[in-house]
Amino acid sequence: MIILGIDPGTRYFGYGVIERVAAATAHQRVRYIECGVLEPKRAGELAARLAEISLGLVEIIRDLQPDVVAVEGVFHGVNARSALQLGHSRGVALATAGAHDLKVHEYAPATVKRAVGGNGQATKDQVQAMVRALCGLKRAPTLDASDALAVAICHAFRATTRLQVRR
Repeated sequence: MIILGIDPGTRYFGYGVIERVAAATAHQRVRYIECGVLEPKRAGELAARLAEISLGLVEIIRDLQPDVVAVEGVFHGVNARSALQLGHSRGVALATAGAHDLKVHEYAPATVKRAVGGNGQATKDQVQAMVRALCGLKRAPTLDASDALAVAICHAFRATTRLQVRR
């Protein structure tokens, strides 16, 4: 299963693609494919930035052919303006995935941190280090890209657990 993980944002929209593989150890459960950050023009109007994100996401979906999309949810404590901006970006991600008939799974930030870092209060740096180790990367990706990979890894781990429970 190829999983596209998304860390939405209107300035920095992180994405990470992994493949969930059947293996005995946690380090072998995922295979890194690609990650990056879509950075729409800062000076552009919100609508133009969202359109840029959508076009970039369409290209990623077309090129990497994910089977499923995992998106980080809105976290509590963010100010109203930031939450609204994040909501717009998440909406673009959900609509673009839906337009490509991809099932979307949403995960709270604490759930992602717990799945990848072992602790729902893990710092961004701790999550980044675990993503690097789990994906077998020589260098850590940027924070936005590593957050997106963490969301994808969270889904891979949870999907693997669901499969084991059903057997």
